[in-house]
Amino acid sequence: MSTPFIENTAGRGAANYARRRAAKGRPIRQHNSTGQAPGWASYGILSVVLLLSIFPLYASAMYGSSTTQEVARAVGTLPHWLPTPTLIQNMFEVLGASQFSFVEAFLNSLFVAVVVTAATVFFSTLAGFSFAKLTFKGRRALYVTVIATLAIPAQIGTIPMFIMMSEFGWIDTLRALTIPALVGAFGVFWMTQYLEEALPFELVEAARVDGASMFRTFWSIAMPAARPAAATLGLFTFVGSWNSYFWPSVVMRSKLTMPLVIPQLRGAFTTDTGLVMTGVFLVAAPLLVAFVFAGKQLVTGVMAGAVKG
Repeated sequence: MSTPFIENTAGRGAANYARRRAAKGRPIRQHNSTGQAPGWASYGILSVVLLLSIFPLYASAMYGSSTTQEVARAVGTLPHWLPTPTLIQNMFEVLGASQFSFVEAFLNSLFVAVVVTAATVFFSTLAGFSFAKLTFKGRRALYVTVIATLAIPAQIGTIPMFIMMSEFGWIDTLRALTIPALVGAFGVFWMTQYLEEALPFELVEAARVDGASMFRTFWSIAMPAARPAAATLGLFTFVGSWNSYFWPSVVMRSKLTMPLVIPQLRGAFTTDTGLVMTGVFLVAAPLLVAFVFAGKQLVTGVMAGAVKG
């Protein structure tokens, strides 16, 4: 790896360190992503996994393309194998439902998912950088305490959390969905483990020698190094927040998120299965867009390496 590239991405101190290593016959080498192409077996296994993963969404679209009578007659198989005009009719009926606003529910879920994802990635990376590369009193004990909270089921804290939200006046507000989820123990653990291996101490020391503050070191060195892990964490967090049903069903009253739309489609005495499955399809479909964009960012980050800013 050339020293000008290291100086542009990590600073002058890191470039001097790279020159000293090169003088000793141990240059810093750039990751070589070239290699043997996957064989047909690998593509075959990946194709099977893809089909199994996409089948539930496909099945919901096929059920949404059917009437309740067609669903009742299709025992043990799908009512249709290709979309029908009934799917479009059901979509318009869901989008124009009088008992709720689908657009408002979509915007609520999008706002909560984006805010929670951005905050989780930022704070988890910040905490991971502190635990992985900084030395302070009680670091190990604090880290173990954070990890230990993963063993506590989230449902145990539902009642105390609900009381807190009620005392704050946050019931039926989006603050009750965003603020308690701004950071999680899993994200801290994930980023700590990644930065311990991906971020050399020498880069942190070089940035400090160059006069960068600790936060500047984190922002300019740790954040670019953590990009692949941050993309993965962001993807998992976005999907988890978008699909969250239990906690929103506890604290929300008049405002809905996308998963809360599905129960609203069920009638008091009868249920239009096709309409409900169309709602399920509309709730899950935006996640495909998230997977496409986040997956591309994830691959790009991995190929760029851990040093590139």
